[in-house]
Amino acid sequence: MSVKLGFTKGQIIQEFYVDDDADQALRQLAEEESGHQLVDPDYEDVVDGAIVWWRADDAEEEDLADLLVDAMSNLDDGGLIWVLIPKPGRPGTVPVSDVEEAAHTAGLHATSASALAPEWAGIRLTARSRKH
Repeated sequence: MSVKLGFTKGQIIQEFYVDDDADQALRQLAEEESGHQLVDPDYEDVVDGAIVWWRADDAEEEDLADLLVDAMSNLDDGGLIWVLIPKPGRPGTVPVSDVEEAAHTAGLHATSASALAPEWAGIRLTARSRKH
């Protein structure tokens, strides 16, 4: 896989909303980049990054902006968050604009969107700069 998520060795990556449809090669890539197994939402220490698997059905249960705020609560300054969504035309797809709007509401900035796997696209989020 030639895709890079941007995590580095030694980082702890927290994963949200993983399910049977999650791309196992992407999960393995995150673990290879970081050198650690992914930790679940109940992990209570500081993390260096997060992966959120987000589908249309999830939006019925929880607001993505609220979930991103939760993800940021353990995130070290400068941490990276990926929101992974089914590609257009796949079951459960979510418009990229919905993710960007939720990111903005949560105080994050969408820096890029990429096709990461056969079924999944990813939107890379970073904290908005506090400097003016």
